[in-house]
Amino acid sequence: MQLLAIDPALGGMALRARSGPVRDRLVGLLDWLPQPQQRIHPAISDEALFGGLDLSATLARGQFVQEQGLLSRPGTVILTMAERAATQLAARLAMVLDAGTTHRLIALDEGAEPDEALNPKLAERLAFAADLSDVTISEAIAPDPFDPSAAITHLHQVAVPNDIAEQVTRIAAQFGIDSLRAPLFALRAAKAHAALRGKMTVDANDVEIACLLVLAHRATQMPGSDEEEAEAPEPDQTDRDDQDQTDTLNLPDELLLEAIKALLPDNLLDRIAAQKARQGKGSGSGAARKGNRRGRPMPSRAGRLGDGARIDIVGTLRAAAPWQTIRKQATGRDSVQVRSDDIRVKRFEEKSDRLLVFTVDASGSSALSRLAEAKGAIELLLAQAYARRDHVALVSFRGTGAEVLLPPTRSLVQTKRRLAALPGGGGTPLAAGIVTALEQAITATRKGLTPTIVILTDGRANVALDGAGNRAQAAADAQRMAQAVRAQRIDALIIDTGNRPEPALAALAQTLGAIYLPLPRADAARLSASVATALGD
Repeated sequence: MQLLAIDPALGGMALRARSGPVRDRLVGLLDWLPQPQQRIHPAISDEALFGGLDLSATLARGQFVQEQGLLSRPGTVILTMAERAATQLAARLAMVLDAGTTHRLIALDEGAEPDEALNPKLAERLAFAADLSDVTISEAIAPDPFDPSAAITHLHQVAVPNDIAEQVTRIAAQFGIDSLRAPLFALRAAKAHAALRGKMTVDANDVEIACLLVLAHRATQMPGSDEEEAEAPEPDQTDRDDQDQTDTLNLPDELLLEAIKALLPDNLLDRIAAQKARQGKGSGSGAARKGNRRGRPMPSRAGRLGDGARIDIVGTLRAAAPWQTIRKQATGRDSVQVRSDDIRVKRFEEKSDRLLVFTVDASGSSALSRLAEAKGAIELLLAQAYARRDHVALVSFRGTGAEVLLPPTRSLVQTKRRLAALPGGGGTPLAAGIVTALEQAITATRKGLTPTIVILTDGRANVALDGAGNRAQAAADAQRMAQAVRAQRIDALIIDTGNRPEPALAALAQTLGAIYLPLPRADAARLSASVATALGD
């Protein structure tokens, strides 16, 4: 936080922590940063950020009145609930940071799940990040008084040797950091640290601190092995002499790499793979939602400008027209008179992205031929979903539980591979499959997707939620989970893949509020066509 107070070009800090005393104590350090401090929320409008026309004041005074935005003055911007910030807001804030202004951004990420995180494009523009999820109040530091004025004055005098710049870039590359912003941030942080210490030149101590603060949380891979380093050619005598002269300034790459490795979590590679699997955004064909920026035009309505609303000029003039005679007589003016009550704002209907959660019965009661037909139908549906840019998730249930074979993705190849490797056999834990599908659907809803659960089963549930082989309890658990899905208002489709329609499955579909589709003698093509028709495609 001290380095950020010294150099605004460091952008800011992403702080991941739930609301509580630990975060409050660290937020107290924000007093070191320049005033004023402006708190914003994910739903803030462009007019509130950048300013715009104050329409009410303009109409009242008869002249243009400009409204100042929160970013009109330099200062510190605190974004609460940063994990919920839409792409549009993240782009606006990234634009402000790229403009080189003296704004600092503190993004308070309150996400509870791993997939609830700050927009990566915005996080890339913030030099620092901290995760306080496992920090207790006794471990949290207490802020001490700090005056950055002397370091700010001294900052422009600090020099960075060329070999240090090369070393930082080399270290970033070894940790798989592709963005050039990372080494640039690290060099700026090293300069700020040197200025804080009153030094004229960046040295090894400054580089180590900067790399730990800037590069560690950006790492996407572990550096190469010692064997690869051993194969490197020995430097000649001239290189050794040059190295001896700079040892007092440079920290060897090996020591710097080990220092950064010490801060990396043990499961770094697993977390990176999971994060990549969760990535992917675009357009689909989910539920309709109302907006004021884009989509299919809808009739305008009375309202006021703000929150990104756009005025409907024709609708506004049409609303003001019947009152012109009375208003002209009252004011003695001949011009068209528009009041704030006449304002009409545009409305649009846009489609949210759709997620199809395929929940496949891979138990022993589903004959291998029926399972093969279900796989073939899903592959055909996947091709259609890919053409529509839908998201697809794959859940299977067999034995005593269910598992997510593939998180929401648009990768057709990856989904086909997981589907082809889907094993069969074991009990039918239908309730567990519904629970897992519901979890995927709820997570998708938080991301703004419109989920639809597609269950392919013969309906012969015989494994309860606790893993016990009890048909009565398994059926009761399935009904209870179906009620939970319906309570979340999530669309569902049940495909009966048995040799003959199963009454219990039809009753389950009724509890779900889902479409029931019995297809006892259908091949993959007919099954796919029936599902597409039921989904309205």
